[in-house]
Amino acid sequence: NLEESGGATVQPGGSLRLSCVASESTSSTYGSYCMGWFRQAPGKKREGVAIIDGRGRRMYADSVKDRFTVSKDKTKYTLYLQMDRLKPEDTAVYYCVLLTTVCTVHSDAGRNYWGQGTQVTVSS
Repeated sequence: NLEESGGATVQPGGSLRLSCVASESTSSTYGSYCMGWFRQAPGKKREGVAIIDGRGRRMYADSVKDRFTVSKDKTKYTLYLQMDRLKPEDTAVYYCVLLTTVCTVHSDAGRNYWGQGTQVTVSS
């Protein structure tokens, strides 16, 4: 299981940090997995935001580059997404995902493991 937290309502230009904690069933090999964040805005398709693979290599969607940072703490089995300079278009439900087939922000094909999501709203 994956459990996200940290979603909130913030003003444009603000910051948030999302967290995703993995359950004990995934924790034994947590560091080797490709994990990431996807989001879905109302009326839109789900899209990749950021991923980090087992070697620590990162990939970001163009829309969030230089504003968002993905990281993980292997000792705490926790994935993070630091979001800075937030924009109204960042408003969405953010999902933590363990990607089992392809490690990329451009596809979520395959049998992946998803959290339930956390709402991020950017509004003045």
